[in-house]
Amino acid sequence: MSRTFSSWLSGPESAGPDGPDTAPGQRLGLPASGPGSLAPTGRRLVALALDWLVGYGLAGLGVAAGVVTPEYLATVVLGIWLVLGVAAVRLFGFTPGQYACGLRVVPVDGPGLGIGLGRATVRGLLIALVVPALFTDADGRGLQDRATSTAVVRSR
Repeated sequence: MSRTFSSWLSGPESAGPDGPDTAPGQRLGLPASGPGSLAPTGRRLVALALDWLVGYGLAGLGVAAGVVTPEYLATVVLGIWLVLGVAAVRLFGFTPGQYACGLRVVPVDGPGLGIGLGRATVRGLLIALVVPALFTDADGRGLQDRATSTAVVRSR
């Protein structure tokens, strides 16, 4: 019985050859640094904040034009953020905030597959739930990236 639990209770020493000495993303075939390497959490958070600001700006324009009522502003911002994020990731591989921060979303399950509409939608919905994005693996990828076999990498 103790052997069953030792793999995760023993700490990083028991991780084996892919343990703490391996750079994030190398198990996925990504470089350790530079373009194509996994994006740091801080940059990803800044990109998310920029995307929310774009959503608020567009919703604010809707309020000013009388199309959106102020009591539904938060819901409209979420909808704009989700639609903009899904469409941008599907078409370009990055959201406006990710582009400004030099990031892009790539598939890790095979080169040239691209991010389809299904993957982009599931990823966006999981990020909108907030909680899945808080749990990360050893590479720093959130549950939304693990569930959709994607990674956010540096583009420059």
